Amino acid sequence: MYLDHFGLREAPFLITPHADFFFGGANRSALLDALVYALGREEGLVKVSGEVGTGKTMLARVLIGRLPPHLRAIYLADPLMNRGELLAVLADELGCTDTAGDSAHRMLRSVQQALVAEFSAGRQIVLLIDEAHAMPADTLEQIRLLSNLESERHKLIKIALFGQPELDALLDRPDMRQLKDRITQHFRLDPLAPDDVATYIDFRMRAAGYRGPAVFERAATARIARDSGGLTRRINVLADKSLLAAFARNAHAVTLADAQRAAADTQTRADLPQPRKAARNALLLLGAIVLLGAGYLLGRNDRMAEPPVADAVAARAEVVAAQRPAAAPTPAEPPASAEEPVTPPAPISADPLEALLAASRAWSTTAPGERWFVQLMSVPARRADHVLDYVRRAGRALDAQQLRAYRTDTAGEPQLAVIYGDFADLRSAQQAVEAMPEWIRGTRPVVRQLRSLRADGQ
Repeated sequence: MYLDHFGLREAPFLITPHADFFFGGANRSALLDALVYALGREEGLVKVSGEVGTGKTMLARVLIGRLPPHLRAIYLADPLMNRGELLAVLADELGCTDTAGDSAHRMLRSVQQALVAEFSAGRQIVLLIDEAHAMPADTLEQIRLLSNLESERHKLIKIALFGQPELDALLDRPDMRQLKDRITQHFRLDPLAPDDVATYIDFRMRAAGYRGPAVFERAATARIARDSGGLTRRINVLADKSLLAAFARNAHAVTLADAQRAAADTQTRADLPQPRKAARNALLLLGAIVLLGAGYLLGRNDRMAEPPVADAVAARAEVVAAQRPAAAPTPAEPPASAEEPVTPPAPISADPLEALLAASRAWSTTAPGERWFVQLMSVPARRADHVLDYVRRAGRALDAQQLRAYRTDTAGEPQLAVIYGDFADLRSAQQAVEAMPEWIRGTRPVVRQLRSLRADGQ
């Protein structure tokens, strides 16, 4: 929306990790160098812990591109898998064939043979595990056993665990002491200090193509630093809304008032009851279509529907429209097409998430345990809105009737997971993953069997 206004080639504050926007200040670059060194030189496990939104996933993604050529990274983004599924994923990544239906012991042997072949070719595997704090204890034990695989002199696999502070507490448990003893390096990713927030914001603006004087005034960055607590994800949200507020005023500088409006907008969105939010979002959706066109809106509707700031943007749109010569209306898709139902036939519920959960329960209790499905993603249960946004987006690329969700308790906090499909065999499920859009495949979906879902307590 505001890209041309501020001379940007792309949005500077998206929360999706992108290596071009990696901020090396505040010791981030030093931490990255230390990780590269530890994984390249030392043996044993490496752990990185940090609060939600400090940039752990970004760090892991950038680390993949910085590893030396002899280290090949395998990135696991979904922690909700049992030990058999972990081995199956590794076997698939390593190109092991004919492992479908094998026992965990046989798959481990296949993985070990593949690791030996990689080592003989002068390569080592680095396993990067995101959200490790949410892994079941049994799967973490399998991680420990993997770390034991070795040649005559060297480990065959290097492992890095990324997780929230709950990972530290999990490793302090008596039954986790053997895994903890194998961790040779403990790194901590802290929130940005207030003085670093302004540098971070300016860096993101310039990485997005901005070339002028600083857009954010000092008072604005100080307010964002205070309201975000130095968490980069929150900084991105507040900075993005602040730019929207400045754009709505037709200004090229973000002031304290803009940052205050962004903070109020974020709080209002969090407190707004669901029915009112849905009604307001529908109105804002209609105004945004007039300004931007349906195609742009469908790609970014999750960033447009923000109550007070969006009201100002809608007013700005009216001014822009009034200044332009009248033109024939351009046909656009009806807004209803963006809201295609994604809930399978199941008990009707006014709550979309509960409808998805009900559909999953109905399927998991009636389908044979030998059926297969694909786990697309998982997040802490408190991020239910993110799950619904993901399902809406995925429903435009996949068969919406095959999207479901389930809730599970782990060693950390309760998790919500999005799953897809009902397949007769492993190969069919794997072929479905291969046909998925790149943005879904990029998060490493996990193929699972229904009986494992039942074991999770679904």
